Amino acid sequence: MKPEDNVQKVDNARGFTLALIALAILYFLMGFTTVLNDTLVPFFKDGFQLTYSQSSLVQFYFYLTYGLISIPAGKLVEKIGYKHGMVWGFCIAAAGAFLFYPAAHFHQYILFLAALFVVAIGIVTLQVSANPYITVLGPEHSAASRLTLIQGVGSVGTTLAPVFGAHFILSKVDASQGSGVLVKPYLLIGATLLLVGGIVYILKLPVVTSKKPGGEGVLSVMQMLRTFPNLKYGVIALFAYVGAEVAIGTYLTNYIADTVFISEREANVFVSYYWGGMLIGRLAGASVLRYFKANKVLVAMSLLAGVFITGSLLSEGYLSVWLMVAVGLCNSVMFASIFSLSVKGLGPSTGKGSGMLSAAIVGGALITFLQGYTKDLFSWSIAFIIPITCYLFIFLYGYKFYISRKVRSL
Repeated sequence: MKPEDNVQKVDNARGFTLALIALAILYFLMGFTTVLNDTLVPFFKDGFQLTYSQSSLVQFYFYLTYGLISIPAGKLVEKIGYKHGMVWGFCIAAAGAFLFYPAAHFHQYILFLAALFVVAIGIVTLQVSANPYITVLGPEHSAASRLTLIQGVGSVGTTLAPVFGAHFILSKVDASQGSGVLVKPYLLIGATLLLVGGIVYILKLPVVTSKKPGGEGVLSVMQMLRTFPNLKYGVIALFAYVGAEVAIGTYLTNYIADTVFISEREANVFVSYYWGGMLIGRLAGASVLRYFKANKVLVAMSLLAGVFITGSLLSEGYLSVWLMVAVGLCNSVMFASIFSLSVKGLGPSTGKGSGMLSAAIVGGALITFLQGYTKDLFSWSIAFIIPITCYLFIFLYGYKFYISRKVRSL
C-alpha cells in the first residue's frame, strides 16, 4: 500500500486543502514560539545577571523536552491519531505560555524555565504529530518537498519572532518593568494557541492510518534501528543539525554585538535575517527537492554552512556578520531532507520513527549549552568549532551513507 492510499478518498481535495492550511498555521506558531527563545536568552542574561551557559538554560530545558517526551508522544499519537495529537499539542503549549504570568509575578528565573518546559511539551507533541502527517499525506517521492514547503510557512514565524522580540522585549531591558514585560506577549501567544487548537479540533481533516494489510504491526525501537540504518544515522544527523541551528540562533545576537560593537537590540534584528534566510531557502527548496535528490542537496548545504561559519570567524566587521547570517539559508532544507530520508520505508512504524527523530532534537539543548560553556571559557572562535563539527557529520550522513549504501525498507 502506498502512503497516499492511506488517505481517505471522501471529499479528498477539500480535506487536503484544509489539512495544508491547518499545518501551515501550526508551523507558523511553532516557529514563532520556538525562535522567540532566541530573544529570551539575552533578555534573561541581562535581567538576571547570568553567564552565557546559565542563560542558555532557556534552550537547554526547552530542547531537553524533546529527548524526554518525543517517544512517549509518538506512542500517544499512534493511539489517538495525528489530528488529536496536534490538538493536545496546542493546548499544552498554551498552558505553558499562560504560566509566564506567575513566573513574572514572582520574578524567578527557574519559574520561567518551568513554563518554557511546559510550552516545549506542547511543541514536541505538535511536531511528532505534524511531521509524519505531512510525509504520508501524499506521494513518498515528494515528501521532502512537501515538508520543506510547509516549514517555509513556519519560517515566516521564525523571521518575525526576533523583530517582535526586539521591539516588545529587548527594548524593555533597561526599563523598570523587569520580567513583567513578558506577560502580555505570552498571554497573547497562549490565547492564540488555544484558539487554533480549537479550530483544528472541529476541522474535518483527511484521516491517515498507520495500519498495513496483513496485520503487520509496529516494530520495536531496537528492531527499527537494526532494520533501518537510514533511521539510525538519521537520528544522529538530526541531533547535530538542530544543535547547530539552535546554537547559532541563540548566540547570534551576542556574537554580532561583540563583533561590530552595537547594542543587543540592534544586533537582534540580524537574527530575523538568519531565520529569514531559512524562509527563502525553504520556499525555493520545495521546488529544488522535486528535481534533486534530498541526500545531494543535504551534502551541498552542509558543506556550504561549514564554509560560511569558517569565513565569518576569519573575517571582520559586517562581512563576518553576513557570513554567519547566511548559514540560515543553508539550514533551510536540512531538517526536511534528514527527516524524509530517515523515515523512508518505515511503513506502519512511521509514527514511532517520528518520535525517535523528534527525540534527537534534544541536540538543541546539549549543543547550545556546550557552546555557551565553551564561550565562557574561551572565545567565539573556539565556541563556533562546535557547530562546524555538527555540519561535518551531516555532510558525511548525506555523502558517505546515502551514496555508498541503499536504503532498506519493509
